Amino acid sequence: MSDVRSDIALATGSAADIEAVDRVMRAAFDPRFGEAWTPSQCLGMLSLPGVWLTLASDDGRVIGFALTRAVADDAELLLLAVHPADRGRGVGLALLQRAMTDAQARGAARLCLEMRAGNDATRLYASAGFVKCGERRNYYAGRSGQRFDAHTYVRSFPPPVAAASLTQVE
Repeated sequence: MSDVRSDIALATGSAADIEAVDRVMRAAFDPRFGEAWTPSQCLGMLSLPGVWLTLASDDGRVIGFALTRAVADDAELLLLAVHPADRGRGVGLALLQRAMTDAQARGAARLCLEMRAGNDATRLYASAGFVKCGERRNYYAGRSGQRFDAHTYVRSFPPPVAAASLTQVE
């Protein structure tokens, strides 16, 4: 997996970016599988406490995003998408790493996600230390009515080092 190029910028997004997010999502998620969210679903989630949006941009054009939430010591990667024309550049990995860093900074002990069985992103998540922890049969309803299983994954974070346990060496 390649490192993200220096011309790719990661920034915090907001409700004002939903149109750009929707453009990426419509291009990234195959409608056969029923995985994409509507703009109103994204806005509804983004309005909740503990939810944040991260955008990946190239020359001012949004090419990927991650929507994540944290509650207590759990975080969930709700959506991650990279425009197909920009895949293979490390954008997905950069968004995933940012989601993990932000989740830890918000006190999460683990980051969970779910995706359709057979999703090509399985390799990305495995490379970042995610392990499969569950399955939901017939979870996604595709456009044709066909049902698809969902797999759940988790990545645990090491416990934070307490300030009291740090010692200064002189």
